[in-house]
Amino acid sequence: MGDLLTDSEFEQFRKLIYKESGISFSDTNRSILDSRLHDRLRKTGLATIKEYYDKLQNDEEEMKVMLDSITTNLTRFFRNQAHFDALVNYILPELIKVKKAQNNTCITVWSAGCSTGEEPYSLAMILKDKLPAPYTFKIVASDLSLTSLLVGQKGFYPASRISGIPDDYLTRFFTQSDGGYQVKKEIMDTIRFDYHNLTHETGLKNLDIVFCRNVLIYFDEAAQLGVINKFWDSMAQKSYLFIGHSESLFGMNTKFQFLKTDWACLYQKNV
Repeated sequence: MGDLLTDSEFEQFRKLIYKESGISFSDTNRSILDSRLHDRLRKTGLATIKEYYDKLQNDEEEMKVMLDSITTNLTRFFRNQAHFDALVNYILPELIKVKKAQNNTCITVWSAGCSTGEEPYSLAMILKDKLPAPYTFKIVASDLSLTSLLVGQKGFYPASRISGIPDDYLTRFFTQSDGGYQVKKEIMDTIRFDYHNLTHETGLKNLDIVFCRNVLIYFDEAAQLGVINKFWDSMAQKSYLFIGHSESLFGMNTKFQFLKTDWACLYQKNV
């Protein structure tokens, strides 16, 4: 087993990861990259970091696993409640007006960087509860982490992970089982979990709502702008973008308008 990453190896992997995912590693989080790469070295049975780097050039699956291993997936149900309050009290009424005029009854949502699924399931529960007939919804939930996506697809959460879910939602939308809670089929069926790298095209179009919270912080400004422009292209003419409360588009050359509601601040596409 080799020593810790040399300066040249760190630079080599930093460039590779940025090229493949847009994620920027700085000197301050070098130790995280170091430990994750050496863990992959052990698991692949390779002797040196150079061998592992060479393997990544020709092994698409290992590239996915490596990118998965370096991402941090912190999430919880109904994280930053103010965003969900804005969704219920402002955005859904506005979207229903738009849909009525279009004679369209389906609201489409993208949870980008969905981690282990708590965010898209929170959205699905709210939409199931609050959308009046005849309106329906579809959610695409994507992430760079295959491990996290598998958790989301299964929809099973230990009792320690369900804090934040209102009691009536827990009763209505989950089944209690050994040591945890299983999301009911009626909610699971509204979400499609999908592997996606945000620096690549999605093929998604006419989205009404995009949630991409606490993801942009991993990108530098150029990569952030690329992702934001891709969101713009995938969204409907009147639509809404949520980013993390510590993230901002101020100072970036984007077409999104800042929107301050009584509940939370977000961004809108209004063309």
